[in-house]
Amino acid sequence: QVGLVESGGGLVQAAGSRRLSCAASGSILKIKSMGWYRQAPGKQREFLAASYSEGINKYADSVMDRFTISRGNAKNTVYLQMNSLKPEDTADYYCTAAVVVGGPYRDLEVWGQGTLVTVSS
Repeated sequence: QVGLVESGGGLVQAAGSRRLSCAASGSILKIKSMGWYRQAPGKQREFLAASYSEGINKYADSVMDRFTISRGNAKNTVYLQMNSLKPEDTADYYCTAAVVVGGPYRDLEVWGQGTLVTVSS
């Protein structure tokens, strides 16, 4: 079993900051990448940022000036630092990871259950 647990969601005022955390657990042989998506009410899930095992980070154009993705020292955690938040950033934020598991050896894409961020004006 492989799982992701997000934390850090909540209510924040516009122009404020919030840091989301996500931890992977389970029988993981390798984490290829970890990233963040969000889904606002009535909208499709949107890519925000990803961190790859090669040390490369990628961002959506819409958030690259305000959001920063980083990995923990243990590499099984990922963070999303969100600054200058706007009401339109209100959404459920999801962590995802591309991992390699054994028994049998295979690639797996894992999603967390999401954490709600509400930005008040």
